[in-house]
Amino acid sequence: MVNHSGVVPEWMSERKIGWAGAIPFVLIHLLAFGVIWTGFTWPSVIVGVVLYFVRMWGVTAGYHRYFAHRTFETSRVFQFILAFIAMSSAQRGALWWAAHHRRHHKYSDLEGDLHSPVRDGFWFSHMGWIFVKGAEETDFDRVKDLQKFPELVWLDKYFLVPPTIVGVACAFGGVEMLFVGFFLSTVLVWHVTFFINSLTHVWGKRRFETTDDSRNNFLLALLTLGEGWHNNHHRHQASTRNGFYWWEVDLTYYVLKLLSFVGIVWNLRPVPEKVLAEGRAADAERKAGRKPAPVEERGRLPKGALDVPA
Repeated sequence: MVNHSGVVPEWMSERKIGWAGAIPFVLIHLLAFGVIWTGFTWPSVIVGVVLYFVRMWGVTAGYHRYFAHRTFETSRVFQFILAFIAMSSAQRGALWWAAHHRRHHKYSDLEGDLHSPVRDGFWFSHMGWIFVKGAEETDFDRVKDLQKFPELVWLDKYFLVPPTIVGVACAFGGVEMLFVGFFLSTVLVWHVTFFINSLTHVWGKRRFETTDDSRNNFLLALLTLGEGWHNNHHRHQASTRNGFYWWEVDLTYYVLKLLSFVGIVWNLRPVPEKVLAEGRAADAERKAGRKPAPVEERGRLPKGALDVPA
């Protein structure tokens, strides 16, 4: 990637792979293959499935819809819990994750996007960018709204604490529980999460003519509990709900809605009616064989969340 505009950080332009940083990633994958020798037990499978869905929900509701996009509000205590659940998936700190994701939205599929399959191919967007030297740093300028919470900054620094606690807890359940319940489910959560970067910009349907190549993908929406409605999300990123219409399954949103009924979260940001009407019109246009008009505006985040200096 050649930096012509100054929006690409120096470390990303150089693309020097930090092989030492890739060792834990490779090791976890090798340990996941340990299930070939340990075998499966019903308790280990159940724990693995539960940890997959709980941690995937942490990624989607925590990392993405709360920390990256601030699409709802919650207490400081539950904010910490969200960060812990998300980080138990071993995808670094909540501030790190939010900062990189906010950059992605600012430059989606353009120069400056750190993981665009359109510009850089499948494998680099899927996971290669993570191992570039410099990618491990948190861009605090992009998360000033989150940096004011010392407990989040501490978690961001010691990001291995949550997954280590979960892994040790699984180990007490036996070797099968550790390898199936923790290592295998962790690898599955990783790659299904990464598919949103790599696949939902090349595979699926486009309802809205956004400035990027984002797409809606029903299968990935099921696997990621709602994140597969990626074109919807890129049309109006400020909405808590990614599945804009009743037939678009969005399990992350359903759980958040239930939590709002008991006051754990509140002020879930809706999809504006004009965006819903625009989507219905776009569907009608495509059904008639015509291309919808380009999107003129996108849902914006609170000042200081996304619109920060590059």
